[in-house]
Amino acid sequence: MKDAKEYTLYNETVMDHFMNPRNMGDFQDADGIGEVGAAACGDIMKISLKIKDGVVTDARFKTFGCGSAIASSSMATELIKGRTLEEVKNFSNEEVVEALGGLPPVKIHCSVLAEEALKAAIEDYEAREVSKPAEKSEALSA
Repeated sequence: MKDAKEYTLYNETVMDHFMNPRNMGDFQDADGIGEVGAAACGDIMKISLKIKDGVVTDARFKTFGCGSAIASSSMATELIKGRTLEEVKNFSNEEVVEALGGLPPVKIHCSVLAEEALKAAIEDYEAREVSKPAEKSEALSA
């Protein structure tokens, strides 16, 4: 009888991040949240970030999707911890694919979703930061 490893399209690293995902969950007080995907295609990815002094200090994810989507989310959150906002803005799905040791061509879109979710979380963070001075000045004038 063949080992289960012989039946899978995925390498050991992808399987490890799928079976033992890192950073799963979210933050109630996240500094930035990015959610991408569509239920119609089957993959929805949400990434929550904690940011301090322009650096990602922690990251969490919730993903509804296939093993590649879960592994991509897990790896992406691992890769961005400790990076500056500018570095995350330049983050590429290719980093996820490389760090995972490759994905089947039909699953590359999962790594793209991870990139898009990260960038959406940074955009959300920046939008919140822009509105903070207005909130502070409104509180002072009240």
